[in-house]
Amino acid sequence: MDHTAATAQTLDLHRLELRYAELRVPDSAAITRLARSIAVNGQLVPCIAVAGEGHSAILLDGYRRVAALRQLGKDTAEVECWDGDPVQGLLGVLARTRSRAFVPIEEALLLRELLSIGALSQHDIARRCGRDVSWVSRRLQLVTALSDGLLTAVRQGKVSTWAAVRILAPLARANSAHAEQLLERLHRTPLTTRQLATWFDQYQGASRTVRERMVEAPQLLLNSLTAKADEKRAERLREGPEGEVLADIRILDAVSARLRRRLYALAPSPADLPPAVIAAVGALQPALAVLQCHLRKVCPDEIARDSSSRADAAPTRSGAARDQPALEAVA
Repeated sequence: MDHTAATAQTLDLHRLELRYAELRVPDSAAITRLARSIAVNGQLVPCIAVAGEGHSAILLDGYRRVAALRQLGKDTAEVECWDGDPVQGLLGVLARTRSRAFVPIEEALLLRELLSIGALSQHDIARRCGRDVSWVSRRLQLVTALSDGLLTAVRQGKVSTWAAVRILAPLARANSAHAEQLLERLHRTPLTTRQLATWFDQYQGASRTVRERMVEAPQLLLNSLTAKADEKRAERLREGPEGEVLADIRILDAVSARLRRRLYALAPSPADLPPAVIAAVGALQPALAVLQCHLRKVCPDEIARDSSSRADAAPTRSGAARDQPALEAVA
């Protein structure tokens, strides 16, 4: 089917059959931006359709453009009418998706539609869309992993594609009841993608009892985390720069102790340390040297006294001495 020869024509909107509207994810903000553009510049990109029954045309691509035109009170649209049936038309649309604003789940829904209405295999679809079979398989996995309820929520714009694929689908595989319960709560109290990601991070590390409460009231957890973050910011403000310095020193001391333990556990003998670790420790030395130099300038007497006391105490700290060779050997 040659689409290059198709020319745009003006069709009344009522002649367009919106057969595949449910395969597109609504985006009211994008439609509003498109309406503004059309109001200023006119419809620059024609819709795509194939002939339907009678005088109708089955709309394949351009659902947002049609919505924008209706928002502007327009009665007509510029449409490219392709030869062939809907299957051939959808294949042609998919072949063009690299240059069009389709989200992955929309491509997945189009592919699933093609498999259901046409006698085509995944290999056939991939070849005729100019894609490889792995791309077709990955896209189809997006919809096979989602329940009908979740797909409906995505199509209605109540849940983002990212949240559906990265959060709700894995949750459904692990605990379908929790996934359905969370989806029901999201219908009542929507959360942003960032909030959902935060919630899921906390969920994965929570006990069973806590998970039950998190699913029942996801917003309560987020409110609690926000309150803790506000309290921590207030505490830092009260303590001022001195408190920040003390906190950094405590963190540095803890990281240093943990690094010594891990180095010794990794390789009790310096010769056994992996080359990548030796290189990383070597790269760390300049930063440590700069910090040590600055500390000597800030409080030289304290560092000298601390070094002297450590030297006197060294013989009695056999446990601490055991985990030093690996670090010292690569210093």
